[in-house]
Amino acid sequence: LSAATTIHCFQVQPLRSVGCVSNPRFVLTHKASSVTVSLHSVANESIQDDNDDYDVDGSISSWSRLVSSLPRLSRNGSPDELDTKILSTCIPTMLNLMVVPIVNAVDTFYVGRLRSPLALAAQSAANQCFFTVYFLVAFLPTITAPVVARAIGEKKWDEARDRVCESMFLCNVLGGMGSLILIAFPEKVLSMVLPKSGTSVMAFAVPYLRLRAFGMLPALLSSCGFAAYNGMLNTVTPLKVTLTTNLINMILDPLFIFGIGRGASATQSSFILSSLQNGFGAAGAAAATSVSEIISSCIYVKLLIRRKLVKLSRLLKPPSLKALIPLIQGGLAILLRQATLNVAFVCAARRAQSLDPSGVSAAAYGITMQIYSLGVVAHLGIQATAASMVSSARAMGGDNAGREVADRIFGYGCFLGLVLAVGQFFLLPTITPLFSPLPEVIEAVKGPAAISSFIHLVNGLVFAGEGTLLGLGAYKDLAVITAMGVGCMVSCLLSPLGKSLNGILLSLAAFNLFQGLAVTLHHVRFSPLRRRGFRGKS
Repeated sequence: LSAATTIHCFQVQPLRSVGCVSNPRFVLTHKASSVTVSLHSVANESIQDDNDDYDVDGSISSWSRLVSSLPRLSRNGSPDELDTKILSTCIPTMLNLMVVPIVNAVDTFYVGRLRSPLALAAQSAANQCFFTVYFLVAFLPTITAPVVARAIGEKKWDEARDRVCESMFLCNVLGGMGSLILIAFPEKVLSMVLPKSGTSVMAFAVPYLRLRAFGMLPALLSSCGFAAYNGMLNTVTPLKVTLTTNLINMILDPLFIFGIGRGASATQSSFILSSLQNGFGAAGAAAATSVSEIISSCIYVKLLIRRKLVKLSRLLKPPSLKALIPLIQGGLAILLRQATLNVAFVCAARRAQSLDPSGVSAAAYGITMQIYSLGVVAHLGIQATAASMVSSARAMGGDNAGREVADRIFGYGCFLGLVLAVGQFFLLPTITPLFSPLPEVIEAVKGPAAISSFIHLVNGLVFAGEGTLLGLGAYKDLAVITAMGVGCMVSCLLSPLGKSLNGILLSLAAFNLFQGLAVTLHHVRFSPLRRRGFRGKS
């Protein structure tokens, strides 16, 4: 190009990005004359871009990739841009998810005030059955967040609205079916967890499960709303909704469990009014939770209508089969994963329920899982962040951008796991008595709760890896890894390990260890974000 040439338009095309993107190579093409100018850094002059067999990702050493996964600070000591984006998405998500198990812990606290191991055992069994059915039909919210994030990253807002409406319609159908099953056949569902000798626990568990079932459909709609906002990388709005509705739950707990005081006699008032006056007992905790979930679903639907991501007319109108195929394809793999997880955790809960007829071991198992779940939801914040941000980053910047986000989230996951493991272990003597005043239950909790605290060390890898797989849309790979991990856990439960409460928790540890190793191996060697294997293209 001479100095007299008038340049009207340039087309800029990146040829290669090797290792660090600070030394890129570009070619500029003048459309009118087809004259090209090659621009590149001196540091890259020795690289032969015309070699199609050059292993681009091979220039990134394992050590440099490990270092890049660590959080970075700018000169003024604040996090860099990527860390800021991850933290601003992850922290509200964690807080949002942590509200639910905290409120569940409050439920357990109030049920524990009834001073009945059978009531605690019934609550544990009923919640396990509820979530077994819930997670079988809750595969749609799992894939909604990455799908919405991908569509928004590509500026396809109509597609994002379509996916949200389709997911919510299916949630209405599946949630309604799940609620009917739990309300109509609670004894049959509870028999998955409770042994034939557990008739005393069954008497407490049946009313609890029936009242809890009324919240299944609203809970699914709320999960879809949360996933849609997470796909938009807006995590503050769901946090406000969760805080509001769970505050209502906490206020209703003592009123529904213990009653609001005696008024008219049972013969002079309706059954519901009488129950409100005298309390539902342990089942009151389920009633309070269902009311809060109904309110939450109404708020989410109203907010999504305001954001033009939902149309009321489409929530009850069946979408076309062609529109459902992408959701069904991904959903079936997630459904398989949820089904295998349910097999493992139902097997573990049944083992715990059958250890002794007094209900002490079952109560201790329920309390242990309550404590453990407080840390798990923090990891779920990492998982949700990875699912949304990896999908969004790939849509806007390709595999290199997705890899950078995923690696950094793996680093945050490992750090979080270490903090949770140490924190839970040292806080156990303070936390455990809050769930039950019974000394035999407190003593039975000590060993299993200590084991569960150290499971968090590997959970950092587990949930970061699972979130990355969701963000990549690798649902089949995730389902296969989960099925293999469940096989490991069930094998341990069927061995002599499954005959003690400590052994049940060690079986859970074996599952998480396998999951952590498998998802990490997949990330670094087999996924589209792997370090090696990209030949002939960037």
